[in-house]
Amino acid sequence: MPKLEIKQRPLLTRPESFQDVPSFIAEILARRGVESQQELELKLKHLLAPSMKGLPEAIQLIDAAIDAGQKIVIVGDYDADGATSTALMLLALRDMGADVDYLVPDRFKYGYGLTPAIADLAFASFTPDLLITVDNGISSHDGVKQAQDHGMQVIITDHHLTTKPTPAAEAVVNPNQLGCEFPSKALAGVGVAFYVLANLSTHRKKLGKSSTVITNYLDLVALGTYADVASLDYNNRILVDAGLKRIQQHLCRPGISALLEIAGRDAATLKAQDLGFVLGPRINAAGRMETMDIGIECLLAKDLATAYPLAEQLNQLNVERRQVEGKIKQEALAELEKIQLDEIELPAALIMFEQHWHQGVIGIVAGRLKEQFHRPSIVFAADEDGIHIKGSARSIEGIHIRDAIERVAEQNPHIVSHFGGHAAAAGLTIKKAHFAEFKQTFEQLIGSMDESLFTATLWTDGELPASAFQIDTVDLLHNLSPWGQKFPQPIFEGIFKVLDYRWLKEVHLKLRVALENGQVVDAIAFNAASKYQFDPMQDNVRLVYELDKNIFNGNVSLQMRIAHLEQ
Repeated sequence: MPKLEIKQRPLLTRPESFQDVPSFIAEILARRGVESQQELELKLKHLLAPSMKGLPEAIQLIDAAIDAGQKIVIVGDYDADGATSTALMLLALRDMGADVDYLVPDRFKYGYGLTPAIADLAFASFTPDLLITVDNGISSHDGVKQAQDHGMQVIITDHHLTTKPTPAAEAVVNPNQLGCEFPSKALAGVGVAFYVLANLSTHRKKLGKSSTVITNYLDLVALGTYADVASLDYNNRILVDAGLKRIQQHLCRPGISALLEIAGRDAATLKAQDLGFVLGPRINAAGRMETMDIGIECLLAKDLATAYPLAEQLNQLNVERRQVEGKIKQEALAELEKIQLDEIELPAALIMFEQHWHQGVIGIVAGRLKEQFHRPSIVFAADEDGIHIKGSARSIEGIHIRDAIERVAEQNPHIVSHFGGHAAAAGLTIKKAHFAEFKQTFEQLIGSMDESLFTATLWTDGELPASAFQIDTVDLLHNLSPWGQKFPQPIFEGIFKVLDYRWLKEVHLKLRVALENGQVVDAIAFNAASKYQFDPMQDNVRLVYELDKNIFNGNVSLQMRIAHLEQ
């Protein structure tokens, strides 16, 4: 287990700004940077104005292409954000009368983004007049040029970070491009696509042309945004909340309904987290294990009869994905044990490669290693060409993984062929022959960073007053959702007197604890046997927990769901 510190989240804004709520709720909001009461009102009318660089040009181009009956092709990406962006573009543009098809690179053959090979494939398959990227393209200088050489106009819609000038496309819409004044940099790819389409449909409606009701597709926007772990700033919380409500009211794509049914989830009680943990992985499984077309076709399906077999296929691919991932993780842990036996201390970064590992799941494995050991982790798998290997990187707070890879690439141009990504996650390609050199260089770079970064921090909202231990508080907190990236679900800490304990199936720990005022509350720690040392002889326990409802045989009681336990 990595070293762990429990700290209270700092106040980012003033709790006094929130007059009509209990003080502990005001503090929760202030710890998440909420500025005012209005930010609790998640209404579409409060969405940021469409002040994005490149947006007017993109709208003019698409509008003209629709009117002229030109062929449009969408080039997507093979994750849930890419799939929802692609489906959103197709559905909305077809509503407006466009002749539009899509293409998603096979991740194993072509890699990521609009490469020259994808431009060739688009030309050979569709001879389009206009090519629009979604959730990719901001670094695709060569691919854009190749598409233009084939006679296409190119619009890039993306959200990935870039420190370089944008490609010479006819229009580039990305809030993270240099010189874009749009206040939210947190939009996912599907959020950028939504802004383009919302403004295109408004523009066409004003001119009396065929248009669409873009809010009908907010289920896709919510799903792609949450599954891509986009920061839930005010703008994204509005989008996610609006889309989630559509799903809860069964006003969503048949493909989403089918996936929920197969997963045994009730749409009416769906939480935002389920977008990331139930729907997201099933759609991602298509791009990881086979081809993202299955995920996109599921989202495009017009009715349940068409959607259901596709959703079942996605579910099965997700089962396979979990098995493959589990196997790779066990092999990686076995390798790490050898390292630890040699050195006792873990390296500053965990960098691993095995010839037979599956390219589709290395990102998830890197994420699991990062969680378990609190170290930046990069897991590589062999590329089809036999010369290169592809890596998926995941990072801890305070270490910007994309920038770290860029530093290695700039100092050693021969090592890194391609890279891209965000602060917390990135991808890269290197030559297999350079693996040892990359590993050593990257470990040195990370090892030179501040020691304190390698201590994991569990951030809490402090102690909850005894008066707040009631079912109403769970409802109150639920009303402030959606919770997610950079707007985390509240967790609290405290020291409690242990009255009683029992082990469920020898792995989960059930406690009955007493508060200072004598109130007795149940607490449960799932998979506690492998995580914590619990000594029943000690009277007190320090818990970090979420407040939850336990519904059993129709009875609803308050329950603490334990996130961490120490004595």
